[in-house]
Amino acid sequence: MSLTGKQKKIPEAVEDAEQPLISHLVELRDRLLRIVLAVAVVFMALIPFSNTLFTHLSGPLLVHMPEGTSMIAIEVASPFLIPFKLTLFLAVFICVPFLLYQLWSFIAPGLYRHERRLVMPLLVSSTFLFYAGAAFAYFVVFPLVFAFFTSTAPVSVMTDISRYLDFVLTLFFAFGAAFEVPIVTVLLVWTGMTTREGLRSKRPYIIVGAFVIGMLLTPPDIISQTLLAVPMWILFELGVVFSAWFEQEREEDGDEEQFQPLSEKEMDEELERIEADEKDQ
Repeated sequence: MSLTGKQKKIPEAVEDAEQPLISHLVELRDRLLRIVLAVAVVFMALIPFSNTLFTHLSGPLLVHMPEGTSMIAIEVASPFLIPFKLTLFLAVFICVPFLLYQLWSFIAPGLYRHERRLVMPLLVSSTFLFYAGAAFAYFVVFPLVFAFFTSTAPVSVMTDISRYLDFVLTLFFAFGAAFEVPIVTVLLVWTGMTTREGLRSKRPYIIVGAFVIGMLLTPPDIISQTLLAVPMWILFELGVVFSAWFEQEREEDGDEEQFQPLSEKEMDEELERIEADEKDQ
């Protein structure tokens, strides 16, 4: 093939490379718009119940507050804005499965078949674990922590609704993220960054790290720190157990023939063959 023919092929190749990039950006935009639309629909559906939702959220604190006391609002607009803020976060929280589905649908075409087979269980389990962490915080951690705070307070407790919402949202995120430890463990083993034996050998450091994370993400009391660190340790052990299956899958996939891109010489030969076939036709 002459040099002129190669030069003609270059603009066409560049144009072909730009088209997939643009199509991917368009698809990403569409999926982001779907996520925003889903959150907006759920948010609009929950707005009439915003005050009721905040009442339920404040229940674990109110049952432990002294009789005759209640929550207060320091800022003028807080009674109006805080329930809407809670409703927005709850809408995003409810739409997490749809968000992960859109993310999965976007990246799935670029994965191998065995990778798609392994990623879907991880997405489903990560969603379940995040919800489980938030439920554990609400039903187990909140009653214990608020009972401890109110019983040891030297003055009457009158919590600001804005500070309370920020506090509980922080705990929801902390426990939801902490319950993702098995997913992180499995991914570390699956990607080959470490092995199960390597994780077991680092168990003492991981236990200490769990308590350090509990200290950083929770209020400065031993109860909430322990309630976060101990589940993280247990979930780490579960992740090590379940990573055995993913480690075996990775070893089997490593034995299979992997895709090898064509070299520059092979690409030139393929282009010459295609051009020769076109001339013959």
